Amino acid sequence: MKLNLGLILLLIGAGILVFFACRPKNNDNSSPTSSPGLSSKTIQPEWAKNAVIYEVNIRQFSPEGNLKGLEEQLPRLKKLGVDILWLMPIFPISMERRKAKDKVLVSEIKDPAERKKYKGSPYAVQDFTKVNPDYGTNEDFKALVEKIHGLGMRVILDWVPNHTGWDHKWITENPEYYTKVDGKITDPINPETKEPWGWDDVADLNYDNQEMRKAMIADMKYWITDMNIDGFRMDVAHGVPNDFWKQSSDALFATGDIFMLAEGEVPAQRNEGYFAADYGWSLHHLLNEVAQGKKKASDIIKWHEEDVKKHTRGYHMNFTTNHDENSWNGTVEERMGDAADAMSIFTFTFEGMPLIYNGQEAPLKKRLEFFVADPIDWNGYPKTEFYQKLTSLKHSNKALLNGEDGGPVEFLETNDEDVLAYKREKDGSRVITILNLSKESKEVELDLGEMAGAYSHVLNQGSTTLPADFKASMAPWEGLVFAQ
Repeated sequence: MKLNLGLILLLIGAGILVFFACRPKNNDNSSPTSSPGLSSKTIQPEWAKNAVIYEVNIRQFSPEGNLKGLEEQLPRLKKLGVDILWLMPIFPISMERRKAKDKVLVSEIKDPAERKKYKGSPYAVQDFTKVNPDYGTNEDFKALVEKIHGLGMRVILDWVPNHTGWDHKWITENPEYYTKVDGKITDPINPETKEPWGWDDVADLNYDNQEMRKAMIADMKYWITDMNIDGFRMDVAHGVPNDFWKQSSDALFATGDIFMLAEGEVPAQRNEGYFAADYGWSLHHLLNEVAQGKKKASDIIKWHEEDVKKHTRGYHMNFTTNHDENSWNGTVEERMGDAADAMSIFTFTFEGMPLIYNGQEAPLKKRLEFFVADPIDWNGYPKTEFYQKLTSLKHSNKALLNGEDGGPVEFLETNDEDVLAYKREKDGSRVITILNLSKESKEVELDLGEMAGAYSHVLNQGSTTLPADFKASMAPWEGLVFAQ
């Protein structure tokens, strides 16, 4: 039977519509909505390609412990080389079941003066649409965002999708939004053990409820469209159903070229395009073990071989510390000791986006209290120059671009299992990193072959010529970085 072209196109179009209308929903294989400023391959905004992220614990960042205290330091952070400011939750904190210590509620403390000093966890959110009055007002925050953007930086908010505080309005107005056990709203439950995590200051949200999902997405969109933020760091992203990340990313990416960071290490969340980056938790724990002499440099190579098999897009955020590590597991000095600088060099030159936690430029030598105001002692910012050298390299060398935009890591053979050496190349740019990851001095030998030539000596801020048969005496935990 002969059909004209118009009829053929009409039938093809109808067939496509039927196919999509009838195909089963499969969140594991769905593609994210693209946006003009986003790469469909990486789901990364153009402005994040060479970005360094900086975490701000507002309560501890300044003596004032508020938005104004952060605003005053914005020029310094710009000079440090910060591109993205990640703000820990800025929302009002619930009064009900407010925590004073890990296992103590404020209400359990008898002394009124003692009770008053405890501020609770910023992750026990009372209202997703307002700013904590201890920090300022919504208008103050909007003005802060304008100043951040005026300096050429971006800002993302720490969002808490897994739970709310116990006096969030949803508790009384929409109790069906929450998980219940024996008819009562419960705090979050460990899905493996079926026992509570111990987060008894928060109420677990029920993701089987579609109206709750819509309300959550609407609150997130408010901060993008009305407050002009640039994305989110999603708390406990691994604890939220993956199909919600499909649902929310479709809505959020439609608003513009935002940056999404997942607190978790679930490959599907990156592979399916819901997040540009996730946490490099397993790598971080490995770096701690290497610093403590429990693992070797060669174990990093093994980790990388396995990690690249799991991911098809996106990248890890690499770090030596963050608010959880600092408060609960110890300072960088406690966990890594003399290896701290070498590990920072690694996080800046390896694949992924490097994180600076507030105070690392001090350096931060104390565990910041989590539930009370505990201002950082900046001590004149003595590590600033060290981090400026690394941020400058990150910004200037294409090999170190984040994700698929940068060059892949290629490990170089060394004469010692305690020495880690690798190169990254992209569009004629190259970075070679050599790290002595041990407490012993090493005589290092490398066959650089055709990579020999003139380089900048990044940390020494000079120039040098690397021979094909590279040899160097390296002090314990010393790092060398050469850029071309």
